[in-house]
Amino acid sequence: MLRLYFFISLMCLVRSDTDGTCPSFTRLSFHSAVVGTGLRVKLMLYTRRDPTCAQVINATALGNLNVTKRTTFIIHGFRPTGSPPVWIGDLVEGLLFIEDMNVIVVDWNRGATTVLYNKAADKTRKVATVLKKFIDHLLTKGASLDDIYMIGVSLGAHISGFVGEEYNGKLGRITGLDPAGPLFNGKPPEDRLDPSDAQFVDVIHSDIDGMQYFKCDHQKSVYLYLSSLRENCTVTAYPCDSYRDYRNGKCVSCGTPQTESCPLLGYFADNWKDYLTEKDPPMTKAYFDTAEEKPFCIYHYFVDIITWNKNIRRGSITIKLKDKAGNTTESKIDHEPATFQKYHQVSLLARFSRDLDKVAAISLVFSTGSVVGPRYKLRILRMKLRSLVHPERPQLCRYDLVLMENIETVFQPILCPKLQL
Repeated sequence: MLRLYFFISLMCLVRSDTDGTCPSFTRLSFHSAVVGTGLRVKLMLYTRRDPTCAQVINATALGNLNVTKRTTFIIHGFRPTGSPPVWIGDLVEGLLFIEDMNVIVVDWNRGATTVLYNKAADKTRKVATVLKKFIDHLLTKGASLDDIYMIGVSLGAHISGFVGEEYNGKLGRITGLDPAGPLFNGKPPEDRLDPSDAQFVDVIHSDIDGMQYFKCDHQKSVYLYLSSLRENCTVTAYPCDSYRDYRNGKCVSCGTPQTESCPLLGYFADNWKDYLTEKDPPMTKAYFDTAEEKPFCIYHYFVDIITWNKNIRRGSITIKLKDKAGNTTESKIDHEPATFQKYHQVSLLARFSRDLDKVAAISLVFSTGSVVGPRYKLRILRMKLRSLVHPERPQLCRYDLVLMENIETVFQPILCPKLQL
């Protein structure tokens, strides 16, 4: 359900300890996972002063950490094979690219490495205790809780929550990337990441847990977050009661000139809090789609269709856009069959993986989904295409079209009259 950027080498992060040049993230073997590991927490600091080589720090040796800047903790989760997370280097680089801050990688691989998930989960509160003591020391040196940001992946999300709870929710922000479900779902707020654990808490859910834990979608949340740091596109999320309502175009009014801003996925999600009021709920669910490959951005359009068939038609529409350079992008609008009635406007939410600045041609295909039986016609009085991502762009129209079922109809659109809604 639910996108590349510059990849830096992970050499410094996983370099052998015998190299002596840069501290390395703890690398363990599958054998270590089988026999189990005792907990050891190592804090590795990255700054713009040396963005690819870490300093190992602790409460008595802060290295180049500047307490007047934001301090971001990256906390990984369960490591069933003992290997370092492959995304650590990219996340460090991306954060330092976006802002001059302190980035601290919390390496608790000794403890997280085990084939028994519950053994790793049992150590999460101990990791939180270590981080609490370290942050306490930062505060004595002049740091502010407002500038503490924790990014937790899987079990790391709950570790972040435990730290936030210790400060009564006064941490600046916590981002939970697919928080671990087993042993945490259904637990009271104090036993898991909770919306009250920081001033702003955002969570990206990209997979279910349990038997699906080892599916790669569990890490998709990390790559979606990464795309917000170095991409030219941002993933927009739409507050909605359900994914079904969102896919049916019932919750995409935010972001228009007449309404409030839409929340963005990833690093800039907290910009949305500037638009919230006392009337807004303390917790908001927002839904989004992504493309299958990097970059993950989806570009939303509304396709407004008014038909003049005598009888009601039910079916789906596939729309393809093409620019003068020959670039194309396609969207099959088939979440639920649309009902077309004479002189009634149907607004369909189309999702494209590519954004074309100037559309030169549009093609439509109407289908009822029936394999056998008669082929139907959809008589269109007016079709209108309008961008949600770029509402300032001219809306495109076409009039008096007849779509033969399962037959592609290609046409050149014209500008809609300016007074048309």
